Amino acid sequence: MRFLAIVLFLTAMTVGAQDAPKEGGRHAAPPPKNLKVIKPEDIRPVMGAMKVALGQKCEFCHVEGDFASDQKHEKLVARKMMEMVNEVNAKFPDGKLHVSCYTCHRGKTEPDMVPPPAPPPAQ
Repeated sequence: MRFLAIVLFLTAMTVGAQDAPKEGGRHAAPPPKNLKVIKPEDIRPVMGAMKVALGQKCEFCHVEGDFASDQKHEKLVARKMMEMVNEVNAKFPDGKLHVSCYTCHRGKTEPDMVPPPAPPPAQ
């Protein structure tokens, strides 16, 4: 999980910079609730990376104004997917991140199940 968080943090750096409040406008966010897969300190980088991987905003998975809610099916699926990614990466003995959400999703909410058609042969 630590390695996943590091790579996702690096991916999310540009996303986090866009979401940061302007000077003097910073306010403390309430502590996260209902965490089952992600550690509190990993929330921002992991969520930023998921925004990039899925090409969506927070409200795609979360109820607006109540991020702790499990009311949306997409959040429950995302949680299972994060567990799957962690399980796959844990099987590699080198401890490196080998797969992420982006590996399959490539900026789409649902990954492609077949490769794109081959280009026509050159004439």
